[in-house]
Amino acid sequence: MELTTFIRDYNLSFPLVVLPTIFFIILITKLFYLKNIKNLPPGPPQLPIIGNLHQVGAKPHVSIADLAKRYGRLISLRFGSQLVVVASSPEAAIGILKTQDQLLSARPVPNLVKHAHLLPHSVMWSECNQTWKSLRTLLRTGVFSRKALEAQSGLRNEKVSQLLNFLRKKQGEEIDIEEVVFTTLFNTLSSIILGKDLLDLNAEQGTHDGLKESLHKVIEYAGFTNDLSSVYPMLERFDLQGIRSGTLKQYDKMFSYWKDIVEERRAQELFIPGTNTTTSAVVWAMSELVRHKEVRSKIEEEIKKEINSHETTNFQLSKLTYLQACIKETFRLHPPVPLLLPHKAVETCEVMNYTIPKDTMIFVNVWAIGHDAKIWDEPLSFKPERFMDSRLDFKGQDFELIPFGSGRRMCPGSPSGVSSLESILASLIREFDWALPNGDDPSKLDMNDKFGIATKRSKPLKLIFKQKQSN
Repeated sequence: MELTTFIRDYNLSFPLVVLPTIFFIILITKLFYLKNIKNLPPGPPQLPIIGNLHQVGAKPHVSIADLAKRYGRLISLRFGSQLVVVASSPEAAIGILKTQDQLLSARPVPNLVKHAHLLPHSVMWSECNQTWKSLRTLLRTGVFSRKALEAQSGLRNEKVSQLLNFLRKKQGEEIDIEEVVFTTLFNTLSSIILGKDLLDLNAEQGTHDGLKESLHKVIEYAGFTNDLSSVYPMLERFDLQGIRSGTLKQYDKMFSYWKDIVEERRAQELFIPGTNTTTSAVVWAMSELVRHKEVRSKIEEEIKKEINSHETTNFQLSKLTYLQACIKETFRLHPPVPLLLPHKAVETCEVMNYTIPKDTMIFVNVWAIGHDAKIWDEPLSFKPERFMDSRLDFKGQDFELIPFGSGRRMCPGSPSGVSSLESILASLIREFDWALPNGDDPSKLDMNDKFGIATKRSKPLKLIFKQKQSN
């Protein structure tokens, strides 16, 4: 990779600042590479300064999966000066998320959340200390507990009904699925936590003068893969790319919209990741169901058989076994966070007889596991039937399917997200016929993805809805 390309890709627009920094990096990394760490997992050769960054590209989950095929299920890489270890098999994932969970459960904190107003309230990024344990317990036994989910079912149905009413009014028009699903899910969480909607399905930018725009900007910053400070930690104090300052500016705007309702900044962490990842799952599931009409028809028949009332309950949704198989298959093919959130080693330890040094950044490539032909028959095909006679689940115990992770860092909001996912899909299938604009052929729908904090479609999914005559 040429220096000019490196600077361009990392959004560095101030050469007078950058060039002295680069020379400083050269000196430090030369010293760093002289240090011989024995028994690391195997990996590809590395270039000076950038290590293996040139091999990652815009889709790291795919490129790293390819490297794993050549070098093994547990590989080591260098991103700049940062040592990185990636697991790409269930066995390697068990070693990281279960066997050595205690020593590998720290987080490399992103530059964008290193702020006194954000980090202490973060279940995702803060240390596994007593405050973190208290916050996590509060979520698991409170907001996201089974009892709470049952109590929230009426409110969840209300928000889904608002979505259905919106789509009835928009019949025949092109609908951007990500936009309407994001708004529905965000309002569901804001109503649960704050007691009111914060976005409007009918508004172009949402209510409150740009809250939705700020939300999308924060998501964009969070998904910024070319963050220099993550690969050269010595640079984080300078915020050369403006990621931290830009994020804080948007967070302040967002918090101003609900500061009079709740004086808890931790609430905003629940909104963005929970809404963003579930939106991604809904969009990918609908993309597959558009391409596979026969699958959608089977779900429709199952719904007719199991659900007779106007509104669906969690108990009724639990009977939709084929829908649940479709959701599992969606998580296998399109995990919302394909590399999971990164872990960090708090102490040197061993995984699969390899040394994992202290402060190593660790990823689990669940996308690679889900696309492994050694694990799955026809891994590139959407086949929900593979789960109909299988006990595999995504609750963190079956390491062939861990879209929400496992161990102490497993996503605490997954039950809520899955409940919303089931409710939205069942309601849309029951209520409407779906079609692509301009009579486009569903079999030719572009299924390329775009890597980010949650992996999305590279092109938005736009559909036309028509209410079923029976409804």
